[in-house]
Amino acid sequence: QVQLVESGGGLVQAGGSLRLSCAASGRTFRSYHMAWFRQAPGKEREFIAAIGWSGSNTYADSVKGRFTISRPSAIMVRLQMNSLKPEDTAVYYCAADTAWDNIRTGFSIDYWGQGTQVTVSS
Repeated sequence: QVQLVESGGGLVQAGGSLRLSCAASGRTFRSYHMAWFRQAPGKEREFIAAIGWSGSNTYADSVKGRFTISRPSAIMVRLQMNSLKPEDTAVYYCAADTAWDNIRTGFSIDYWGQGTQVTVSS
């Protein structure tokens, strides 16, 4: 059974930091691109950052310079979040797909995690 399991969410004050992790299991993910999305209450799901199987990465403008995506192994992806703002409050989801266009847009994603809550207080 393929699973993506996120961890590391929580409550933090504005200006603080959190590191999210996503552990993949159930198959080999070496040819998969991986990404982070988030969804705040009442809002649509939003792309945050993606990292390709080759290591290339891209970020949404809203988090560029504050968030860093990394992939320490084929089955692990992390999101280091610094200088957090209240508007970063959302459920954060990990995603995996073999198509770069899919992982950037969030459409037709092969695998999603269950999500982890991040709350930034002002």
